[in-house]
Amino acid sequence: MKTIGIIGGMSPESTVLYYQIINRETNRRLGGNRSAKILLDSVDFEEIVRLQKSGDWAAAGNVLAQSARKLEAGGADFLLLATNTMHKVAPAIEQAAGIPLLHVVDATAAAIKRQGLSAVGLLGTRFTMSDGFYTERMGSQGVKTIAPTAAEQDEIHRIIFDELCLNHIRPESARYFYDVIGRLKNEGAQGVILGCTEICLLVNETDSPLPVFDSTAIHAFSAVDAALEE
Repeated sequence: MKTIGIIGGMSPESTVLYYQIINRETNRRLGGNRSAKILLDSVDFEEIVRLQKSGDWAAAGNVLAQSARKLEAGGADFLLLATNTMHKVAPAIEQAAGIPLLHVVDATAAAIKRQGLSAVGLLGTRFTMSDGFYTERMGSQGVKTIAPTAAEQDEIHRIIFDELCLNHIRPESARYFYDVIGRLKNEGAQGVILGCTEICLLVNETDSPLPVFDSTAIHAFSAVDAALEE
């Protein structure tokens, strides 16, 4: 079994989800008391949020590149960045480390294509929804993404940082997300990506007007695949 190196802490709640999903899926596949081999380097989320707000993505990339080097030195076989938004600086991580980075967009695109879909809505932080790093990589793999309106993006971003990152779950916020998903369906979306690790705390497949692609679970499952590869 390969050792997974998780760059976490963005937010702590999402890192817990990754850890739980990876270990539960590893045990489901292997049985007994088996669990995953994981190294975790958890960064200070406050520092990352500050750098995001100031637009200093180079400095944020340096923080995560240092984390990647620590995990590599500790014996990780590959890296998992336990956040969607910070994949914006994935090139800095890949350049710093001598081990592979398992990219969330690649894993999510593969899951969408396995379902035969070609156009999906994208929910996430404002950075994920509006910057090209996510949509362009998804598009290069044959999947079109449909983003919410600018006003919807602002409210989704607020809910993520002011509520979900603090583990505040509010029914009215869930209703807002489902309303946005319904509108994306009317625009031609065949499914919706939960492109932020915290959104799965609020949105579920049962209540969604569209099939849900939970990037957290998809990414975590792909890490188990990679860890158990012969």
